[in-house]
Amino acid sequence: MAALGILVTLEIAARHYGQPGPITDQVNGLVFAPKPGPLYGGLALMMVVLTWRERFIAAGVAIGIDVVFVLVRWAVGAEMTDGHFFGNGALWVMLGCAVIAVTRRTGRERVLLLKGVGLGLLLVAARKTGDTWLFLTSKSRPAVLDQYVATADHALGNLSWPAGRMLRATGPIGTHLLHLVYAQLAVAAVVVALYQLRNVAVERRFPSHHLVRTFLVIGLLGPAIYMIFPVVGPVFAYGPGASGTGGVHWAAANLWPDTPPPIHPPHPMPYDEITPRNCMPSLHTAWATAIFIHSRKGPRVLRGAGTFWLVATLAATLAFGYHYGVDLVAGVVFALTIEAALRSFDRGWDRSGIQLVVYGATVFTALLVSYRCLPLQMARHPLVFGPLLILAMTSVVHGYIRTTGRVEPVPEAVRRLKAPIPNQFEPHQPGQAAEQVP
Repeated sequence: MAALGILVTLEIAARHYGQPGPITDQVNGLVFAPKPGPLYGGLALMMVVLTWRERFIAAGVAIGIDVVFVLVRWAVGAEMTDGHFFGNGALWVMLGCAVIAVTRRTGRERVLLLKGVGLGLLLVAARKTGDTWLFLTSKSRPAVLDQYVATADHALGNLSWPAGRMLRATGPIGTHLLHLVYAQLAVAAVVVALYQLRNVAVERRFPSHHLVRTFLVIGLLGPAIYMIFPVVGPVFAYGPGASGTGGVHWAAANLWPDTPPPIHPPHPMPYDEITPRNCMPSLHTAWATAIFIHSRKGPRVLRGAGTFWLVATLAATLAFGYHYGVDLVAGVVFALTIEAALRSFDRGWDRSGIQLVVYGATVFTALLVSYRCLPLQMARHPLVFGPLLILAMTSVVHGYIRTTGRVEPVPEAVRRLKAPIPNQFEPHQPGQAAEQVP
């Protein structure tokens, strides 16, 4: 009900500005050509509750429906949006599975299938909701606070500026690689989530906590901070803009990435009604941090991929000029606080969990307040505030590792391996029952 209420609210807000909201976009996906990635990603997540035979049937039906849609669009000469021409089949299959769950399944099987459908549709709805949020930030926040963040970022050496120059020196290879990593973050999340949910079809239940939950909560709460602290990013506020939006005439100066911004008293500055105010905190950093955390229990190749995606995402956010260094610090703290809250909610709110969540929220709030109220002091004393920023982030990381490591349950199989094997030939003391060898 909460998710439905948020969707309805965003739909009304988008309609106020003359644009379709997430509900309308979702309905349009039944007929008009959508972006296929989120839809087939949602279908893949839904299929974790199906048997292998049912998965092949669902995938075949989705592809068959898309083939029919493509042929009809080709026959009538329908215009494709951004080159997208398939994806409807995945949405139709998910809705069909929901109908099957209601009409053909009962008891726990019905609940399990509905949970799978809900998981897939939530991934799709999250994308639509995020697009609406970004549209609303550009319309409702005409002034941005980039001068404050850029000034505070002097404490970290204005990391986006040297990163941008380094990327330019690598040529098209480095640019294409980082673009791929940055754009396909959701694909990496789906891969990790599929690994975590690989046993759902056999066990007939979902694990208590998995990456999708963290991903969705980060995407839900992050845009609310965008409204409170609107920032467009260095390539827009101090450069020529990107992707056809923004531009020098809206920027404070055309400095990125060659010349770091000068230190002077910051002021809010007006910006266009197109560019999303989606810089503070860096949600790409938060999502990549969540992927890294949830990949730690996977095989070596998954752990390596999680580490690579985190490092490459941090490099991309800075090198493309989408974020300042202080955004990344806030993004890490934001992700760890949400992850700690979800884990505490699952296992019960004990003292250590509550302390970690409160501490993480306090550090995150202190970071935003310092960026807004102390940017000049941070810029003029980088040797003091730079280490303080890193120390604040590191303290949350340390608290998370210590708290989750203490309460993380040890799997039964691991306990059996670590337990000493009794010697069946060793005589036992009188009055003691002999132990049986497992």
